[in-house]
Amino acid sequence: MKPKVVVTREVFDDSIAVLAGHCEVIDNQADVPYTPDALATKLAGCEGLMCALTDKVDAALIARVPHLKAVANIAVGYNNIDVPACTARGIQVTNTPGVLDDSTADLAFALMLATARRVTEVEAYIRKGEWTGWKLKQWLGVDVHHATLGIIGMGRIGQAIAKRAAGFDMKVIYHNRTRVAPEIEARANAAYVSMDALLAQADFVVLQMPYSPETHHLIGAAQLKKMKPSAILINSTRGGVVDDAALIDALKHGTIRAAGLDVFENEPKLNPAFLELKNVVLVPHIGSSTEATRRAMAMTAAKNLVAALRGERPPNLVNPAAREQR
Repeated sequence: MKPKVVVTREVFDDSIAVLAGHCEVIDNQADVPYTPDALATKLAGCEGLMCALTDKVDAALIARVPHLKAVANIAVGYNNIDVPACTARGIQVTNTPGVLDDSTADLAFALMLATARRVTEVEAYIRKGEWTGWKLKQWLGVDVHHATLGIIGMGRIGQAIAKRAAGFDMKVIYHNRTRVAPEIEARANAAYVSMDALLAQADFVVLQMPYSPETHHLIGAAQLKKMKPSAILINSTRGGVVDDAALIDALKHGTIRAAGLDVFENEPKLNPAFLELKNVVLVPHIGSSTEATRRAMAMTAAKNLVAALRGERPPNLVNPAAREQR
């Protein structure tokens, strides 16, 4: 008998087909988000779950689904999943690293360029019919080329951002919980500095680390005050890494010049005060949102889940101890 699996959101047909070759699939191609109770009901008797970062897989849910053996997250981050609770129950958790690095790095650069050159402001200006002619001092922005880029979080995506910075002749500095290997620094042409030094020196501060209790509000009022008044903050990683209320205050009072944000605290219910600001570029968590990348993410998740349910070690296993526990 094939194991039963639940797919919580709409995905591409080819990833459903991969699952269907090995599992009985309960899909959600209607893409109606499940409540916790609805998800627990769907998972009754199921061994596998393929979920999105919007799905909360916590201890309460895990306690209600005793047959669950594997959770495949369609994301590189997995702060939506209580991994220790899964491990204690022998539930394997997987993610989708690698396939989204370049697309997310592209989006970080898009936010840098859009904020530096005030793209969303000037587009709104044109759409309102307010442009009456060219002026020398009209809509002055700041240069990206030759600027100092500070990357906080030098993992795969951080390194991909640094690689792109070379094309803009940027000076790259970075801070990471652990200093990366010399060969990675050489490839990225990046110099390791303290957090305080990075905040003080960078023209653009790009955040690219996982969200965790340790990184909650890593950037708050104190850190924003250490940045240059001319600096721009880019958050293309996870909401909660930045104290959004503190950032709004900093943008209102000129503590920093601008911000480009792909993620927010409590998304999709972002702080409405952001909408009142002109010096912030807002996009709805689209860092990996290209068709090729999202297809690759869903396919990776499907293959992870199939491997786990076949008794194999999934390619992207987050909690190896779960295999021993089971």
